[in-house]
Amino acid sequence: MASFELFVAARYLRAKRRQAVIGVITAISIIGVAAGVASLIIALAINNGFRQELQERLLGSTSHVNLMRVENDGIVNWRTLQARLDRTPHVLASAPAIYEQVLISRGSRARGAVLKGVQPQEELRVSDLLNSVSPRTALDDFSRRSSPHQFGADAATTGESDFALERQQLAQLPPIILGRDLANELGAATGAVVLVTSPQGELTPFGLVPKYQRFKVAGVFQSGFYDYDSSWALITLPDAQRLFALGDVVSLVEFKLDDIYRAAEVGRAIEGQAGAGFMATNWMEQNRALFRALRLERVVTFITIGLIVFVAALNILISLIMMVMEKTRDIAVLVSMGARRSQIRRIFIYQGLLIGVIGTALGLAAGFSLAVLAGHYRWITLSAEVYAIDYVPFAPRVMDGVLVAAVSLAISFLATIYPSQSAARILPAEALRYE
Repeated sequence: MASFELFVAARYLRAKRRQAVIGVITAISIIGVAAGVASLIIALAINNGFRQELQERLLGSTSHVNLMRVENDGIVNWRTLQARLDRTPHVLASAPAIYEQVLISRGSRARGAVLKGVQPQEELRVSDLLNSVSPRTALDDFSRRSSPHQFGADAATTGESDFALERQQLAQLPPIILGRDLANELGAATGAVVLVTSPQGELTPFGLVPKYQRFKVAGVFQSGFYDYDSSWALITLPDAQRLFALGDVVSLVEFKLDDIYRAAEVGRAIEGQAGAGFMATNWMEQNRALFRALRLERVVTFITIGLIVFVAALNILISLIMMVMEKTRDIAVLVSMGARRSQIRRIFIYQGLLIGVIGTALGLAAGFSLAVLAGHYRWITLSAEVYAIDYVPFAPRVMDGVLVAAVSLAISFLATIYPSQSAARILPAEALRYE
C-alpha cells in the first residue's frame, strides 16, 4: 500500500537522527527548492509584466495595422480608400495620419520630434493617446481646429494696439499637443508658443529654405511610454497638410482590430484590397525586435535560475544517500519482515518528493506573494530613459506557477532515483551481520 511507504517516508523526515548533519542538509534542500521556485516565479512575473506593460502602452498609443504607399509619396484618395477598407473583416475603426520629422524649439531650447497630424475624433477611435491629454479642455480646442487662420488682419484694419494685436495673433495660433517629457525639456507649459521647423522646406529664389510655423501648446499627453512622451507631438491633419505643403494627402491610414493577434492576417487582406502600390505593416512587425528580446530573456532566465533548483536537487540527492546509509539497519529489518524491494524504493522516492513538494509549496507562496505586492506598490523604480517605463511591472501567471512546480517536482524526483535504487539493493544478512 502506498500509505505504508508514505508513512515511513514522512516518519523519517520528522524523526530525530543521530546524525544531525542529515537534518541540516534536508532543511537546506527544502530552502534551496523554495528559493529556486520563488526566484523563478518572480523573474517570470517581471518578464511577463514587461511584455504586457510594453504591449499595452504601445497598442494604446499606436494602431494595430498601418497602410501606406510603397513609394512613400502619400495617399491621395484616402477618404474613398478608408471608407472601402473599413468594411474589411475584423476592422473596428480607421483614421488618417501624417508623420514627419521636425525640429521643435522654444527660445534657446530645441529638440527633434515626430510630428503627427491627426483628425482628433477619428484618432480617438484607433488609439488612446488623446485620452491622456491634460488639461481636458485642450482636446476640445484641438478638435475644433479645422480651418486656416489669417493672422492679424482684423487688428491691422481697425488700428488696434501692438499689444492687442499680439494677443490676437497668439489666440489664433494653431494648437499643438506635446509629449510630457518633450514639453518639460523645452520648458513649454500649456499656453506657451513653440516654433516647428520642417526640414522639407520650400523653394525660393535663394534656394531651399526650411519652412516653419508657430504653434500654441494646447496641452500635453502622457502615454507612459518614454519614446513617445519624449519625442512625439500632435497637430491637426489640416495644419499638418499646410505645414508640409502636401495638399489633401495623408502619409498612411491606421486601423484598429478586434483581435490584435490577427494583425498580420488582416494586414494582408487590407493590402490586397488596397491594390498595387500599397503595403501594410502591423504592430508585431514594428516591434518584433523588442518582443523577440523579451522571449529570449524569458528562456535564459528560466534556464539560469533553474540552476538554483538543480543545486537544491543535488542536496536532496546527498540527503537521501546519507539517509540510506543511516537507515541501513532499518531497511534490513523491514525487508526481513516482508517488505518488498519496490516498497523500499518507494519509501525514499516519497521522501525526496516530500522535500520537493514542501519546498515547491513554500516557494510558490513566497514568489506569488512578493510578485503581487511588488507589482501593486511598485517597489522597484527604473530610469524611463533607459527602460521605456519608470517602474518594474510584475504580472505573475498561474500557468507559470504550474510550469515551475512541474519542473521542480520532476528534478526532485530524478534526484531520488539513485538513492532509492541503492536502498532497494541492501541485503538483510549483510546489513545485520554485525548488529
